[in-house]
Amino acid sequence: MNLLLTAATQEMHFPYAATAALVVGFIAAVTIGSIAWYNSKRPAGWEDKERPDVVPDIDKK
Repeated sequence: MNLLLTAATQEMHFPYAATAALVVGFIAAVTIGSIAWYNSKRPAGWEDKERPDVVPDIDKK
């Protein structure tokens, strides 16, 4: 019983390291994804080839 009371009265600490890792990971994922999206072109030698049917056409308006 004393163990439960001791555990219940201890101050909880916010997991700063885990939160920082999540924030840094999210920022890195967004940055890397944005760079990949902006650089997404057809590979060298494929510029004049037709798009596969499974790839949807995007309206560039």
